[in-house]
Amino acid sequence: MANWSLKERINRIFANCNGVDVILIANTEKMDPNFQYLTGFAGDFYEGSIVLVKRTGATIIASELEYGDVHKTKPNGMAVVKIKSREQIMGFLKKELQNKKVGMNYGFITQQIYARIKKRYKPAKTIDVSVAFARARQIKDRYEIQQIKKASAITKKAMKEIQSKLKVGITEKELAREFDYLCASHGSDGPAFSTIVSFGKNTALIHHSPSNTRLQYGDMVMIDAGSKVNNYCSDVTRTFIFGSGKARIRDYKKKRRIIEIVKEAQSAALKEIRKGVKAPTPHNTAYNHIAAADAGEYKRFNFPYALGHPVGLEVHDAGDGFYPNSKLILAENMVITDEPGIYVQGFGGARIEDDILITKKGPIVL
Repeated sequence: MANWSLKERINRIFANCNGVDVILIANTEKMDPNFQYLTGFAGDFYEGSIVLVKRTGATIIASELEYGDVHKTKPNGMAVVKIKSREQIMGFLKKELQNKKVGMNYGFITQQIYARIKKRYKPAKTIDVSVAFARARQIKDRYEIQQIKKASAITKKAMKEIQSKLKVGITEKELAREFDYLCASHGSDGPAFSTIVSFGKNTALIHHSPSNTRLQYGDMVMIDAGSKVNNYCSDVTRTFIFGSGKARIRDYKKKRRIIEIVKEAQSAALKEIRKGVKAPTPHNTAYNHIAAADAGEYKRFNFPYALGHPVGLEVHDAGDGFYPNSKLILAENMVITDEPGIYVQGFGGARIEDDILITKKGPIVL
């Protein structure tokens, strides 16, 4: 049984949407993250499954094949209806949806399923509840924070250990596989996303896909990776220089300085990541620090993206991030990344990223 409160999550969702009688979340061949949020279930076993949500509770519709597992692992407060035939499920849904104001996740549901629901079950109105779920999911409960913290710890441990695997001639692809293995050995359920590894000039490519580029002595090395624990993600990036002989490393001072400036920018932004602060503030703080450093030498190589994004069931989780025009006001129990960077095309770049929990007393690096 889940050690989190389904009722609290339902209350949070309905607090962000008005005029909805019932919410329908339907999986396709993929699982809607909002289905995971409501059920805690993982994997692809629940293809095509449906959960109905009312203010008083939630009901999952399960086939005979799934019923045993669903009933055993469902959260407290969730009912389970066993459906034996197509006609039975259609009758059940018609009873629940007809002439009701039905909320659906327009950001996930397919046009085909949407049209089928409108035709078969004749709701009085359909309403997009994707924003309501995003706002609910942006505030993490204790269970969610614990899982993200575990995932971050695994990723950071692997970041330290992976440096012993560096050797001249290893490829980006090989190092990415080594990293994923280390995370798995420490308890990760799998990568939160495809691990990014880049060497040398490739570190200036923000989302470079690992290639057969081989590591050379003195290269900058960037690893951007995350782990999953019980569906929850982490997202961590580290940049370092391969090799200990400073005198032997070409442009060592410049490489070291780029990394230092990014670390300084990240630390400056971290001080602004507090309850009640407007989201653009940390972004602007980090951006302006890089722009002013070393008489503006790296201003035009500043990071061209939002300083951070929410982390949770998805690595880029539901909700707003730290971008210049964001209307978000930071709140307690948000988990969001802090990831400034410098990217000098043809030379190399650096990004430093951590997952940050906002608490009453200030930010905590997970």
